[in-house]
Formats: sequence, structure tokens, C-alpha cells
Amino acid sequence: MEEVLLAENISKSFPGVQAVDQVSLRLYRGEILALVGENGAGKSTLTQILGGAQKPDSGRIFLEGREVSFNSPQDAIQAGISMVFQELSLVSSLSVAENLFANRQPVGRLDNIRWRKLYRDTREFLSRFDQHLDPRQPVKQLSMGQQQILEILKAISTGPKVLILDEPTSSLTESEVAYLFKNLRKLQAEGMSIIYITHKLSEIFQIASRVVVMRDGRYITDRKVSEVSESDLVATMVGRQITNLYGERSRPAHAEDYFRVENLTRKGSFEGITFGLKRGEILGLAGLVGAGRTEVARAIVGIDPRDSGRITLDGEEIHIARPQDAIARKIVYLTEDRKGQGLFLSMPVRDNLIAPSLKRFTRRFDFLNAEAIDHFAHEMVARYSIATPSIDKKLLNLSGGNQQKCMIAMWMGIEPKVVIFDEPTRGVDVGARAEIYQKLREIASQGAGIILISSDLPELIGMCDRILVMHQGRIQGEVQREDFSEELILSYAAGLNGAARAGQVQ
Repeated sequence: MEEVLLAENISKSFPGVQAVDQVSLRLYRGEILALVGENGAGKSTLTQILGGAQKPDSGRIFLEGREVSFNSPQDAIQAGISMVFQELSLVSSLSVAENLFANRQPVGRLDNIRWRKLYRDTREFLSRFDQHLDPRQPVKQLSMGQQQILEILKAISTGPKVLILDEPTSSLTESEVAYLFKNLRKLQAEGMSIIYITHKLSEIFQIASRVVVMRDGRYITDRKVSEVSESDLVATMVGRQITNLYGERSRPAHAEDYFRVENLTRKGSFEGITFGLKRGEILGLAGLVGAGRTEVARAIVGIDPRDSGRITLDGEEIHIARPQDAIARKIVYLTEDRKGQGLFLSMPVRDNLIAPSLKRFTRRFDFLNAEAIDHFAHEMVARYSIATPSIDKKLLNLSGGNQQKCMIAMWMGIEPKVVIFDEPTRGVDVGARAEIYQKLREIASQGAGIILISSDLPELIGMCDRILVMHQGRIQGEVQREDFSEELILSYAAGLNGAARAGQVQ
């Protein structure tokens, strides 16, 4: 096979961290290579070096046999390497066409943009990939999945020899993932080489022919996908065997509901949502993107308004008009968007951990007790296995898995009665997933009820006692643990099974 890309002995360090340590990697023409490892393994740093976003401390890069060096992603694009980062780079106020051909718009003799040609070129390019977006449509009007697809198509539009995708399916529905894989195979057949980073190990077996594993900044192994199993990859990634990813229930849930939502409605989003939650229960909330799951959660805790509905806790009706009311009742919501809405990334670990419970650390005249704060922060870091060199470390410098564990720890500090967790392991590696699942089990065993919103069906099936399935803003069905199957859940989610009956589950 013809070698397209060679990274030779690449190293990169940041203050206090050796992110990449003497890593070498080869990529062949028309190959899809999976690159996997835990958060913090060095995958993103290595590919950012290949894509021109970072400069290596040492090592060399060869593209089609010629040594190259990049000072920016634009240098890499011009050489033939395009990368799609985890964070979208689209400008939401600009149109599809302006984003797709950013800095490459067709211009006239006076450097004025030739808008008709831009829109025509955009339509022609999108049609090649069976996309029929309006070139004039502002990106902010697109769904997250559509924006993710557009970001990938933007990288492809430069005609790269090497395409690097970092967690490309994190915001995609099942149908969008299938669409992406179909087009990646088409590009592969045309000779494009692809490096594919993912935490979803099942995707590796669908799309890649070879897999490279990194751990602690180092190269560990390089295997043909046909020669490994998912459990082999997990053990190699984390350096230990994980026999039961989801853990086991330690005690049964209570028999009676202690938290109830009745006829919760917000016009245009969801209608007539009714369900109960038992102490110690993990209740799943499934559904396709747009079904209304997150909207229901946000309305319960007062982030978004609701038109009608009743919420009771321990037999007493409670009134929640804003998030502070929910927190006062020890009802918490852990958002799916930890970076944008869940954490203070520019602040230290310590400050994040005490954010919801500041009052417990105040002295007279509302002065903070620094000694008590430090003691609490160290205790929570240890209890939740948050890998950080110091509680003074800014949260943005931690891996995604450790950021997620920090968000759990900060809310568990108020000892909640009801925990609503939206996409608990999105963008989290398998080792951190196992730790998060263990903590959710512990929280439930201590008597809290958990509502688990997830697009990951194996996660819901592995963790939950019951699963409610939403379809178009209503509860379409309820599945008991003994009846769990992906087929049944998906049939409810697609509206092919059951009846909504105003969304009620008694």
C-alpha cells in the first residue's frame, strides 16, 4: 500500500503535562484509520499537530514522502491535510455557502464576492453528497447534526489528501451517522485517507480497517480491526480489564413514587408529560433527536417556562419557576452541554466544585471559609477520581472525562434528592464512562432517584430500571427492564409502536 502520511517520533508538552511522547504513525492511501484512547491519551494533540493547529516540540511529518512543517491549519489545508475539530468552527450568523467556502469565495475583478456563483457552487457541492440545504440559509437555523455535517463537508470541500475527524458523530442522529459513513466510504474509494477519532468503539468496526491505540501520550499498539474485539480495545486503552462496564444494582428501588410530574406541557415542545420516579431508581428517557427529552428536563427545573403541569415531591406539590427553586428542593439538572452551560471552564476545579453550594462555606458577614472550601474540594476530587494536579487547575485544562466527573461532583455536593442527567457520557472515554456509571449506581443506592436522558441505547439498557420513550413531544411508551431491547425502544421512538395517550405513564 502507498504511504500517504508519516508522523515520526512526535512529542509535545504543555506546562506539567507530556501530552504526546515519541509517537509515530503511518497512514496509507485510501485507508480509514481509527485512533483511540482515553481522554488525555494524546489523540487530539497528535492530530492537531498533523493538522497545523499545534507545533510539535520534536519529530517530523512527511506527506507523500516529502517533509512538511505547518504554522497554521491553513498551511496544512494548502498542503493537503484538513481537520474537523471537536468544537465547531462555523459562524452561526453567516449562510451555509459563506461557511462552506469561507476565505475561498469566488470573487470578481474588484474582489467583490460573486454571489450567484457562490450559491451555484454550494448547491453543486452539496448535491454531490446528497445534501439539499439552502445555500442562503443562516447556519444558526440548522440543527446541531446539520451543523456537524456541514463542518465535515467544509473540510472535504478543500479536496484534502488526508482528512482528520475528531469525534465527528457526537451530535449526529443514527440516520446522520449512516449518511456520514456512506460518504466516508465513497471518499475512501476515491483515494482519500482518513484518520477517525472516536470514543464510540462500535463505530470502529463499522468504518475502519486499522486501529491505533494511545495511552498516556504514548503509542501502545497498531492492529487490524478484523483481529481485535471491543473488549480487547477497552483493555488496551485503559491498561486494565473492564468486565462489567455498567455495574450492578446494589439494592432495589423503593416501591412507591416519591417524585411525580403530571400533565407537564409547553406548547410547541411537549404535551401532557406524566410519570413517577422512585427512590433509588434509574429511569431512562429515550427518543430521537427533537423528541423533547431535554426540553422536558429543562422545564422541570425551571430553566425554561412551562404552560401547565404539576410537580410533587414527597407527596407535596412544589412550585419551580426558576433553577434556584429546583436547587432549593434538591432537584438538579446536569446539562448535556457541560462546556457551554454546565461548568466554569476558565475557573479552577475548586471554584467549580463549590459553585452550587456556596452558602455552606460562608462565615459571618458572608465571607468564604477558604480552609473549609479546600478541604471539601480535595475530598470531592478524591471521591470522584478527578485527575487533576491541583484543585487550583483551571477546568479547561482537564480532559472531557474529568470535566464530566467534576460536574457530577459539584452537584452531588448539595446531596440532591432528584438527579436529571442529560447525556452523561457524551465525549467521554470508556474508562471514565465506567467510573461515571459506578458513581450513578452509588448515588441511586443512597436513595436519590435518577432520570437518565441518553441517545446511547446500550447505555440506557445497561443502566436503567425502566425506560420511557418520547416521540414528537409525548411519551410514546414505557419499557420494563425484562422487556428491554433496542428494537422495541426504537419502534416507540419512531412512533411505530404504542400510543401516546397525551403522553401519560401512570
